[in-house]
Amino acid sequence: MSWRVYLLRCSDGSLYCGVTTKIERRLSEHNRGVGSRYTRTRLPVRLVWSSGELSKSEAFKEEYRIKRLSKVMKEGIVDAGGNKKKSPGEERHG
Repeated sequence: MSWRVYLLRCSDGSLYCGVTTKIERRLSEHNRGVGSRYTRTRLPVRLVWSSGELSKSEAFKEEYRIKRLSKVMKEGIVDAGGNKKKSPGEERHG
């Protein structure tokens, strides 16, 4: 099963990072208010970036790495990758 890390832009301009196997389903859950407590109060959200396919372990490691970045660095990922582009470490993963 392939996993992806994703960044959502919340209505207040903040970014939310998560991991899923099905981005469309997860985005729908977030926008219905059942995705996470953080996004529930910041609706609507929109997908601004997602990684390529990763193993579960790789995806959770990448999510952890991204969550530790400053907002400026997360914005850099979005700016460099655009919507649904590769993660910075994806070249290693294929």
